Amino acid sequence: MTSANPAPTSANPAFKSKMTTYVVTCWILAAFGGLMFGYDIGISGGVSGMDDFLIKFFPHVYERKLHAKENNYCKFDDQMLQLFTSSLYLAALVASFGASKACTVIGRKLTILVAAAFFMAGAVVSAAAQVKWVLIIGRVLFGIGVGFGNEAVPLFLSEVAPVQHRGAVNILFQLFVTIGILIADFVNYGVANLHPNGWRAALGLAGTPALVLFVGSFFITETPTSLVERGDLSAGKKALERIRGVSDVDAEYEQIKRACEQAKLIDQPFKKLMRRESRPPLVIGMMLQVFQQFTGINAIMFYGPVLFQTCGFKSNASLLSAVILGGVNCLSTFVSIFGVDKFGRRALLLQACVQMFICQMAIGGILLVNLKPTGSLNSGLAAIVVVLVALFVMSFAWSWGPLGWLIPSETFPVETRTAGFAFAVSTNMLFTFIIAQAFLSMLCHLQAFIFFFFSAWIVIMGAFVIFLLPETKGVSIDEMNERVWKQHPVWKKFMDDDEGMKCQEMAQV
Repeated sequence: MTSANPAPTSANPAFKSKMTTYVVTCWILAAFGGLMFGYDIGISGGVSGMDDFLIKFFPHVYERKLHAKENNYCKFDDQMLQLFTSSLYLAALVASFGASKACTVIGRKLTILVAAAFFMAGAVVSAAAQVKWVLIIGRVLFGIGVGFGNEAVPLFLSEVAPVQHRGAVNILFQLFVTIGILIADFVNYGVANLHPNGWRAALGLAGTPALVLFVGSFFITETPTSLVERGDLSAGKKALERIRGVSDVDAEYEQIKRACEQAKLIDQPFKKLMRRESRPPLVIGMMLQVFQQFTGINAIMFYGPVLFQTCGFKSNASLLSAVILGGVNCLSTFVSIFGVDKFGRRALLLQACVQMFICQMAIGGILLVNLKPTGSLNSGLAAIVVVLVALFVMSFAWSWGPLGWLIPSETFPVETRTAGFAFAVSTNMLFTFIIAQAFLSMLCHLQAFIFFFFSAWIVIMGAFVIFLLPETKGVSIDEMNERVWKQHPVWKKFMDDDEGMKCQEMAQV
């Protein structure tokens, strides 16, 4: 399978490439890191709502759930139950900084292998857990795997993709996240009646995508940038020839080499990130992660079954509704794959802000008027809530979901790329942890107003895109400074002293 790259334009450097079977295989195998992450997102909410799981580890929550007259919004409010979900993201936050160092020292490929190994260990420990503290250890192992995988996989995909397809290739990570969520939803629905150990099967099956990623990491290439960065120039050029499918890669290779030579002048990339000229990609990379979580998406994906039970669905019906949402999430991601390099990043983000805002406000309004602390929604209103949630998930899936990972992976220069992306990943994990740990308590105290809370954040996100997020479509990663930051009306002010700083660094060396 080969296809020639499009003719060069002023927007795209004239780097030659063909789309070969080998490079597509590399993309798919690496993207299993996203499937691994997505499976865990999907499985957590389903397991948290399973009676057998609650009886074994959270019996007081199970007893509270049985009392029909108890507050609908508060029956799942338990800090330890939330810690079951959120502990993974706290571990991933810490692990992401170790993953940054690993990406630099041992390369993207081996870091992906380490991620898979930790995730498989987490699946085994979680499925075998008999007491709560062992269950939490399993979640921590999952978290280390997620921290390493979410650092290495998007970097890998960005660095092996040709510039004209970089957006679509990087979004494979998010596509596989959505596939993982969908598979988890099917698994939750399928094992719900396997008493008393259906939850063990659900958690143990997390090892399957990790095993594929582990084995696949032996077959994928190391990225040319990583090889050149670590001094293996000949291997770097051979890797570039292999993933581009052509022998004439001199122009792209020289650009990679120049970027890596410049990166070697920086002994302390984390310190470099704190300097003025590094602020634009750092601020954007971190804020995109904050905004991604404050859309409210993970509150819905983690606790979808719980949310639908709050609205009056029975346990199996709520799991089936989550399956529907998982399918919408997965299919909608294809819009981003085909549209991101055509319409650009900003257009997708802004369109989604409008759609998500309308959906969140409508859901909040329906629940505020019709869902009291006791009782449930009638079937018609409950169905409308499901549709609105699906429309919300749909817009997120082609915008803030994939682009939250794509944009940070393509905007940092090579000298701060792994360090900068570590900040992005750790910020994502921190705010995912906050949402996962706080959502059920927020639902209890804010009730329907929680959806208005997320709506307000969506307005802030839209303003951020309008005023502070530049378009990066069709720009080579190593040309971001000249073609993006120095051209932006706000961020160009931070780049004024860029050349002077470089001269000072070279003089010190």
